[in-house]
Amino acid sequence: MADVEHGVAALARRIVFLGPPGAGKGTQAGRLAAVRGIVRIATGDMLRDAIAQGTALGKQAAPFIDRGGLVPDELLIGMVGERIGREDCRDGFILDGFPRTLRQAEGLEQMTGGTPSGFVVFDIEVPRDELLRRLSGRRLCPTCQATYHLQTNPPATVGVCDRDGSALVQREDDKETAVALRLSEYDARTKPLIEYFRARSRFHSIDGYRPRDVVFGELQGLLESGP
Repeated sequence: MADVEHGVAALARRIVFLGPPGAGKGTQAGRLAAVRGIVRIATGDMLRDAIAQGTALGKQAAPFIDRGGLVPDELLIGMVGERIGREDCRDGFILDGFPRTLRQAEGLEQMTGGTPSGFVVFDIEVPRDELLRRLSGRRLCPTCQATYHLQTNPPATVGVCDRDGSALVQREDDKETAVALRLSEYDARTKPLIEYFRARSRFHSIDGYRPRDVVFGELQGLLESGP
């Protein structure tokens, strides 16, 4: 029994979130990381930080981010591989925003030394019109990175961050034309990952069109239930 329990615990410490932009991956990944005491690796945040700091990676990625497209696979594979190799990922990690293509999934296999059978994969599904509403209403504090939504999570003062008083902004990739391209890119390049992981990992489809706490409760239950 102890061996089985250890196996379940180990399996539940390498987690991948799939799902279109606006599905709530970041919110749920962040909550799980805090509860389970493991690192959340959010490639979107890493890329935005690199762009803001003017690093070599940021300069290469910026044109793709600005028009809502996907950053080239090799850039992301190298970035994530370096991050996973750090000491704080030794006991597990949660991937939010990676992989997004089959090539990235293959890169993940190489950097972790095996097949995705050792991963729990959650695919969060949300209707297209709800995705558009969520993304177009999202606002960001450029100073502390706090996220708001005009309808579901507005700041106390319109257009101003509750934490530090900075003026909120709309990310370029949350604007209407960029959102349409992001969703189109997802359909074309990321959806094939569903079948890839369904055949190779502990895979779960999750209805993300429900209250956040309900979705989180289901995620927690699935992780504790074992294969």
